[in-house]
Amino acid sequence: MKYSYMLKQCVLCHRNCKVNRLNNELGFCNASDKVKIARAALHFWEEPPISGKNGSGTVFFSNCNFSCVFCQNHDISQEHKGIDISITRLADIFLELQEKGAHNINLVTPTHYVPQIIEALEISKSKGLVIPILYNTNSYDSLETIKSLNGYVDVYLPDFKYFNDKYSIKYSNAKEYASNALSIIDEMIKQVGKTKIDSNGNIIKGVIIRHLLLPGLLFDSKKIVDLLFNRYGDSVYISLMNQYTPMFNACNYPEINRPLNPKHYDSLIQYSLDIGLKNGFIQDDGTNNVGFIPSFNFEGVLNS
Repeated sequence: MKYSYMLKQCVLCHRNCKVNRLNNELGFCNASDKVKIARAALHFWEEPPISGKNGSGTVFFSNCNFSCVFCQNHDISQEHKGIDISITRLADIFLELQEKGAHNINLVTPTHYVPQIIEALEISKSKGLVIPILYNTNSYDSLETIKSLNGYVDVYLPDFKYFNDKYSIKYSNAKEYASNALSIIDEMIKQVGKTKIDSNGNIIKGVIIRHLLLPGLLFDSKKIVDLLFNRYGDSVYISLMNQYTPMFNACNYPEINRPLNPKHYDSLIQYSLDIGLKNGFIQDDGTNNVGFIPSFNFEGVLNS
């Protein structure tokens, strides 16, 4: 593998496990040197410029460098459901999604497979892949990992989950979350510049920062909006999400083992408007429905 040296002492994310994945050593994310995915299909429930009319070509990678107690995709992120595939198969999947009419290739939770993804992109681009590449991350990547993606990614879709480390540690077992997220988002913007949407309403370049409001954390969310808007202004889009559904181990945390208060979400939207935020996305009511969670039935993974 061309970029195997990145797996020999793995520091792809902020955890810096430094395990030798080429020698079957597993770090926090549980990923080996093999790519494991659980679904590759058109997806219609992203922000409008991402899903468009035809859908986003989403590739859901298994395993994760986070351990969110409320994770909706816990069966693939923390219970490791998925199928190992080759790099050439991953390249073929990108091309198959393009053939199905996808507006983009949407790499979901890709951090721990970046070396393999880069190689697959080189192969698929040499065979005619031309649609934008979207990197959909929890923002716990290492800075060097994001730098390695320069020229390969057109659109970055980073989360900004927490402002206060108290919450990132409690709910996702992640120290120094906000400071790391800022450092990599700075690099993302440096690479792709101001967000650009084409005449058909589809995103082709730029950064959309996502934030999911959690029960009881409205104050933390307002601090995040303040921070992002003051730092980046209108050069990025901020997507405020209300789709939180208590799942997985949220039952062990009574304060978040409940649906969002709709008034809190309305308050966050109004606060964002009041400080001058213009480039943003909000969600309709009813998104906290398990029906919106993809079925990880290995669609599109195996050879057609």
